[in-house]
Amino acid sequence: MAEQILQKPKVTLHWLNQSRSQRIVWLLQECKGIDWDLKIYKRDSDSLAPTALKKIHPLGKSPVISIETPALAKPLVLAESGTIIEYLCDHFAQHLVPRRYQDGKDGQVGGETEEWLRFRMYMHYAEGSLMSTLLLAMVIDNIGDNPATPFFIRPITRAISSKVYSIFLTNTLKTHFDFLEQQLATSPGDGKYLCGAELTAADIFMTFPLVAALNKKKYDAARYPKLSGYTKMMENHQGYKACIKKTEELTGEKYELLP
Repeated sequence: MAEQILQKPKVTLHWLNQSRSQRIVWLLQECKGIDWDLKIYKRDSDSLAPTALKKIHPLGKSPVISIETPALAKPLVLAESGTIIEYLCDHFAQHLVPRRYQDGKDGQVGGETEEWLRFRMYMHYAEGSLMSTLLLAMVIDNIGDNPATPFFIRPITRAISSKVYSIFLTNTLKTHFDFLEQQLATSPGDGKYLCGAELTAADIFMTFPLVAALNKKKYDAARYPKLSGYTKMMENHQGYKACIKKTEELTGEKYELLP
């Protein structure tokens, strides 16, 4: 029995508060055949990640995971959310990846299922086009409405913020939200998730940007009923609630999505 336990991979998530590492907690809950735990890190007074994270990976960012198995001479360390999610799915959560090929079309160009093609797209879109735009919006919001900015400078910072929105952000954000609303309206098999009828790792991956966008009121929920409804559904999902409960128990603090 002890030998069997030793053969089980051990995954450690280096978790940082107010970061994108939270969704990895949910994914770990869904993984099969592993033991896992969290090592907690907290942002400093400037809301930056602690230097201790650089001892785990040179970038000093979170999420980072380390995987230990008897076959490895040293832990396997993986950084970047997309890499982590794909690796964990490949080995421990294949049920969260849609079937790749249509019947009788294995290996054929264009033979992939719509569910899988969507899944592959979201694995890049979440941290690419969508999150980069949302991060820019949050930075610009902070410039325009930062209470630490001297009052006599605020008209200038607000003017800069307004200009960036008018030139780029307003239309770009609208494009993203229009796209996501349409994606949900045309989910394969009339499914309630982004890639169809079943929850996938892509849904878990997308929780961070979508919950952030809704909470920061980056769109009118009434104008995007499917998107807002989907996001609220994910917030109420048992897996989402469980991962928040887990981190709150370990940190002793209420979970906060963003700094």
